[in-house]
Amino acid sequence: MPRSLRPTVADLLELKGRRQLTMLRVTTLEEAEAAQRAGIEMLSVTPELMTDRSFRDVAPACFAVPGGEQSVYTPKEDCLREAFRMMRAGADAVYCAASLDTIRALRAEAVPVCGHSGLVPSQATWTGGFRAVGKTVASAFSVWKKVSDLEAAGAFAAEIEVVPAEVAAAISERTSLFMISMGAGSGCDAQYLFAEDVLGQNRGHYPRHARSYRNFAAEFDRLQTEREAAFAEFAVDVQAGRFPEKRHQVGIDPAEFSSFLEAWRSRNKIARLPSNTTRSASYLLKLP
Repeated sequence: MPRSLRPTVADLLELKGRRQLTMLRVTTLEEAEAAQRAGIEMLSVTPELMTDRSFRDVAPACFAVPGGEQSVYTPKEDCLREAFRMMRAGADAVYCAASLDTIRALRAEAVPVCGHSGLVPSQATWTGGFRAVGKTVASAFSVWKKVSDLEAAGAFAAEIEVVPAEVAAAISERTSLFMISMGAGSGCDAQYLFAEDVLGQNRGHYPRHARSYRNFAAEFDRLQTEREAAFAEFAVDVQAGRFPEKRHQVGIDPAEFSSFLEAWRSRNKIARLPSNTTRSASYLLKLP
């Protein structure tokens, strides 16, 4: 597949089982551009980023899957409307954690759908909260059933989140869906992480499955210190009369400035004349 071309759904399905692709959740144009340049094949994006007219300029070759609030707990008609809007904006598929009926409706409209199995954050209360899913026979079969149901409903892919690697690999081998692993081992078809975790932007808890390759949080702290210092130096310079310097100011020809002052003095002189002479004096001096 040429790197200059964006992969299609058919391309992804053809690659299933051959090699693992990479996927990132990005929220800014800068992250999207960096992902494109780094060779990341797939992006999960916010609807706002997907509809930014610059998005495809910075990430022309990335398979984009938008997902947001309209992807869960949304009436079917609203979900369809949002999916159509995303596809018109250049999306390659849409993420949907809504009902199977909604997914069937999207497939009927030829909208490629990526579903969700395992730990589904919006449905975590049904699986015991934010914890691994599939660690018992019954739980593993529930994950398999969810994947089978998504496949039957017409989804082409599914994220499988925080599931034992052995279970995820066994499911991936037995489904036609393109399986995207987030904390589910290396036996699926793509590895998915959040850009903010990869960049180390957070200061609190990191998910067990995440890995940070940089420490942006420390860099943000450094920049904040520099920001405060720059603001303080500006305030000191103003108080000390060191800003603005002549190079920061706009000049005026001395003759023009002299004429301005003369006109100003004339205007003030007219303003002090008795009211019965002001109009005639203004007329003679051609002042407004």
